[in-house]
Amino acid sequence: MNTSTPQTLSDLLKRARAIAGLTLGELASGLGEQPPATLRRDKGWVGRMLEQALGADASTAQAPDFAALGIELKTLPLTPEGRPLESTFVTCVELADPDAISWETSHARQKLARVLFIPILTHRRTPPGERLIGQPLLWTPSPDEEARLRNDWERHMRTIRQGYAHAITAEDGDVLQIRPKGARASSRVWGQGPSGELELIQPRAYYLRPSFTAEIIARSFALSTAS
Repeated sequence: MNTSTPQTLSDLLKRARAIAGLTLGELASGLGEQPPATLRRDKGWVGRMLEQALGADASTAQAPDFAALGIELKTLPLTPEGRPLESTFVTCVELADPDAISWETSHARQKLARVLFIPILTHRRTPPGERLIGQPLLWTPSPDEEARLRNDWERHMRTIRQGYAHAITAEDGDVLQIRPKGARASSRVWGQGPSGELELIQPRAYYLRPSFTAEIIARSFALSTAS
């Protein structure tokens, strides 16, 4: 299996299409790996396998996975009927200096500018190795989709700039939500407090709502069948 960094978009898409139809167990075997029995303690395993198989080259967590191509890789667990099973992690929230960030310069926009979604067809109780890799979907936000993402981001950022990141819940945001993020509940990072000074707060991350990724799938499927 060729795991070198793809040099062109066509090369990346060719590789992604080549692994479609494999189970994650078959993909792992080709990479000399063994799938875990569950993902309970290794939630990032699926993404790491696909990054390795497709040759992701990001040097930092903020850069898109295929930095030279400006493309982010996202796995998308779906039911066999095509319904997203969960929200999609985007990137960690920039909490330390929110006044220095705009939507145009944000990590969230950089990550979402161009996304290669890899569907993973499964039921929640299907062992990881038996889950099926679907056909890749390359997505660039439409003007309407970006406007909705930006609107949520700016609403979240207003709250963060006031020092109340802790008050944002998963219910906030129409398409882009914020939830706590960290290996342990005790994890802390520097963020802006109500007084304007830095304080230690729980890290947080942006996620795409399942209803939004369902719209992306439906729109892309309609375009592909109409062409």
